Amino acid sequence: MSRVRTERLVNLVICLLSTRRFLTSSQIAQTVAGYEHDEDDLKAHDAFQRMFERDKAELRDLGVPVEMGTPSAFDPEAGYRIARRDYALPDIHLEPDEAAAVGLATRFWHVRGLASAAASGLLKLRAAGVEVDSQATLPVEPVVAADPAVDTILAAVRNRRAVTFGYRRPEDDEPANRHLQPWGVVSWRGRWYVVGHDIDRGASRCFRLSRVVGTLKAYGPSGKFEPPEKVDLVGYVASNETPARQSKATVRIRVGTCAGLRRWAIEVQPSDSYPGWETVFLPYRDPGSLAGRLVGYGADVVAVEPADVRQAVIDRLTALAGATAPVAVEGDR
Repeated sequence: MSRVRTERLVNLVICLLSTRRFLTSSQIAQTVAGYEHDEDDLKAHDAFQRMFERDKAELRDLGVPVEMGTPSAFDPEAGYRIARRDYALPDIHLEPDEAAAVGLATRFWHVRGLASAAASGLLKLRAAGVEVDSQATLPVEPVVAADPAVDTILAAVRNRRAVTFGYRRPEDDEPANRHLQPWGVVSWRGRWYVVGHDIDRGASRCFRLSRVVGTLKAYGPSGKFEPPEKVDLVGYVASNETPARQSKATVRIRVGTCAGLRRWAIEVQPSDSYPGWETVFLPYRDPGSLAGRLVGYGADVVAVEPADVRQAVIDRLTALAGATAPVAVEGDR
């Protein structure tokens, strides 16, 4: 099944599961991403109807109980919904290793496309006056942003193929070419690492993906190697990664806000140059992790220094806004 159709089916399930009344095909077309068309265009409308019939059949084949009924006594047109009582799963009891696998899967969900589409669909339903069950969807949000190289490495791990990439350590001026037989990828303390056998050095190594320079590529035939059994990837990264030196960042916060930052601060001082603000000094080891924490306080906090923390905050705000231009930060005006 194509990615486009998969997303459309997920959007359809969320839509039909989130309403307690039957929705007509016209309402579904106006709500579900992937069904947009001009209803006055007969050719486009017929194409939508055929697509919708195929999708309904696909969902029923997958075991999704799509019901058909009439929205009201005054509207004879057929409508559709998914009854939660028939769709809900019974209580699930997971073994420790199964729970760990589910937790790992949620950590890998870094693309917000489906989350935003679901939110958009629910908003359209409410705007149309349709009663929405707010408990129909789970408030799952991505926490760890994945590096672009993760997908390539995971494919190489599955296919047992070697990878090559440029890698620059903090103490090196130029990146060095590395060749690795990857065993797996882990997220540790907000950073992504690949662990495997370093072909050039003939020993096991871990590499932080943020230090990869250029494009990471897989090469060679599949099935070329086998990773060791029961290797503890997270433990290996934790034992080999040297803790970063602790530094101090300066930020401004509005008076009476940011209680979490105040508890964490080394020192809090009044800000004579900015009435209504205070200067806070925060310990940190990684600029990206600190930036993620500061961005969560919105307009109540301004990163002052050092420059790498300021830039990390700007980059995160720019990504959140979906903008291509740098975000203005107070003090740059």
